[in-house]
Amino acid sequence: MGGVLTVFRRELAGYFATPVAYVFIVIFLVLAGALTFTIGNFFTRGQADLQPFFTFVPWLFLFLVPALTMRLWAEERRLGTIELLLTLPIAQWQAVVGKFLAAWAFCAIALLLTFPLVITVNILGEPDNGVIATGYLGCLMVAGAFLAVGAAISALTKNQVIAFVLAVAACFFLTAAGTPVVTEFLSQRVPQMADIARAISVTDRLGGFSRGIIAARDVIFFASFIGFFLFANTVAVDQRKAD
Repeated sequence: MGGVLTVFRRELAGYFATPVAYVFIVIFLVLAGALTFTIGNFFTRGQADLQPFFTFVPWLFLFLVPALTMRLWAEERRLGTIELLLTLPIAQWQAVVGKFLAAWAFCAIALLLTFPLVITVNILGEPDNGVIATGYLGCLMVAGAFLAVGAAISALTKNQVIAFVLAVAACFFLTAAGTPVVTEFLSQRVPQMADIARAISVTDRLGGFSRGIIAARDVIFFASFIGFFLFANTVAVDQRKAD
């Protein structure tokens, strides 16, 4: 794991060496608070929980996570530094995993900085903090899934804008697949596709976590999903490293 940790430290430090990290965190925190307290009707609901926050997290990550992943490999290939990275005494999969874990840790930091919401809900009522903890775990799983997809897409192109747009489209598909509008539409026309849409929807999976349920099938889904796209990322880097 030495190679993974080396890349991890390099990438995580790189985030905070530029304004990108601070812009990402500020935008995430502002939007999370605004959506939770306004559209989410945090106060008028009269319930001591963070369901409004957890509802909006996938939609926030839908745009913010691709903004992180678009530079992971596209920028390396555009600048030609990917050759330097891959000449280090590490395997390609170690570089892929290290970059992914650094981005995931960054998202975890952003989520941790929403702790004022937890303090607020504890002041206003007596929430089940175990349920809140599992909800945060679910949000982290969603971030991991989006990061894996975005990183794999970033490895396919030198253009950050293209990587961003394609990652947003893919994440939107994963987020919207389980919404009532989509599932009801498919149920009326292609019932089999409705079941598939629910199966791949991250919002449905997050719903279980936000209710305090850590189901094995949801954990397996996220683990296999992340693992598959990290494998695809490794293959893409190997195939296109000479471009």
